[in-house]
Amino acid sequence: MNSAPVPGRDQRSIEVDARGLRCPLPVIRLAEAARDAPAGTWIVVLASDPAARHDIPAWCRMRDHELTELREVTEASETTGVTEVTGVAGSSGTTVAASGATDPAYLRFVVRIRPQLSKDEGAGNSSERSSRAR
Repeated sequence: MNSAPVPGRDQRSIEVDARGLRCPLPVIRLAEAARDAPAGTWIVVLASDPAARHDIPAWCRMRDHELTELREVTEASETTGVTEVTGVAGSSGTTVAASGATDPAYLRFVVRIRPQLSKDEGAGNSSERSSRAR
């Protein structure tokens, strides 16, 4: 995980390079980066596993974080430095369908970490499980 700027943003950002990792590792790496990140942090995730297209938006919905961007980066755009925007997802879960004949070299997600309510403040339920040690 590297700290990397998000264009147009002044807040702290983290880059998670999960290219080459298969499901569920891209989501696990995102969760690890988000665990101690303060609210307002931007996490950029790069993932080549096609399952990440569904897994990362689902993780954002479950954790109430905001997926602000989903881009496909093709090999051609990677060499020219131009990234084609083919899909954007927000917290509402709406997405724009991808178009084009070229499979992406990888997917680029931008996630904004939102403040999390504690269970005492009404978030979660008593049946919720956590992978963190207590």
